[in-house]
Amino acid sequence: MKKLTQYQILSLFLLVQILLIKLISFFPEVVERFYSTGLYPIISRFFRMVFGWIPFSIGDILYFFIGLTLLISIIRWIKDKFKNTISKIFKLGAYLSVFYFFFHFFWGLNYYRNSLYINLKLEKKSYTVEQLSNLTQKILTQLKQIHVKLVANDSLAVIVPYSKNEILDKTQLAYDALAKDYPQFKYNTVSLKNSIFSVPLSYMGFSGYLNPLSGEAQVNNNVPKIDLPSISCHEVAHQLGIGFENEANFIGFLAATSSEDLYFQYSANLKALRYCISGLYFFDQTKANEFIEQIPKGILKNSKESETFWLSYKNKLEPFFKLFYDSYLKANQQKEGMLTYSKMVDLLIAYDLEYGIYKN
Repeated sequence: MKKLTQYQILSLFLLVQILLIKLISFFPEVVERFYSTGLYPIISRFFRMVFGWIPFSIGDILYFFIGLTLLISIIRWIKDKFKNTISKIFKLGAYLSVFYFFFHFFWGLNYYRNSLYINLKLEKKSYTVEQLSNLTQKILTQLKQIHVKLVANDSLAVIVPYSKNEILDKTQLAYDALAKDYPQFKYNTVSLKNSIFSVPLSYMGFSGYLNPLSGEAQVNNNVPKIDLPSISCHEVAHQLGIGFENEANFIGFLAATSSEDLYFQYSANLKALRYCISGLYFFDQTKANEFIEQIPKGILKNSKESETFWLSYKNKLEPFFKLFYDSYLKANQQKEGMLTYSKMVDLLIAYDLEYGIYKN
């Protein structure tokens, strides 16, 4: 009997891992206790200590070399006229197996932890149009109050006075404020960086990501500054062990609105208002339009700024990238795929009903 090669063994181990992850998914409380609040914080803090002080992204460089190696291998395989295809497949399977292991060990198991509904003791149920309308009104009122404090009149857009690097630096202060109520979100040893792939990210339609192989939170440096506080808070939520996109949106919102910085509060509420009105538009277009008519011109200008930015990078390949990411999310416990982001509204309503969305 022919002895299995190391590539064949690792490829078979990939199948074993997939089955193990499927089994683990049935025990979220175990994942929560032993990984998400046990082992993962140690791993995450270690990565932030090792890479956080470096001004550029080590994870991005690692991604670049992985992609380059894969491209070179494909070109060589084509030049060899597809020789040794079976062995090449096992070799690829071996690399995927190693990546799959480290992805889950370093971060990915957070997809299988308890939901925020459980951890924050929130009731999970379908919300009514009335509840969504009430939340939308609260957020719009809060946003208008912040807007008045930042500009001379309501027809002016808010202009963030900080540099983009300063916004990233101030993200820690937002989490310091959040940690007063939720110590589990204390953000020590910062590792939040601009992605060197910001231009490709813009064309792909993404504003940031967490690199699971280096523990670095990355943001798209091209996005408008008005959006950056909410984006940076979202990515740090991932870094602190929040896997689902709607939950990262929600924790990012809590962090930014907990901040004493009005620009962070404004960014978070502007983003939340967009989600609320989009959700309301699905159920009651007339009601949604009524809210839109109440929005001051200056706030609309800020919203338009973000919309114009993304439209400027619109291209034929963007839907492909989003389809790929949609499939990725669905494969990792998020059945709604890209729509998971907007599910933050459910959490906002549940939190508002239980605790009140604003401190005062």
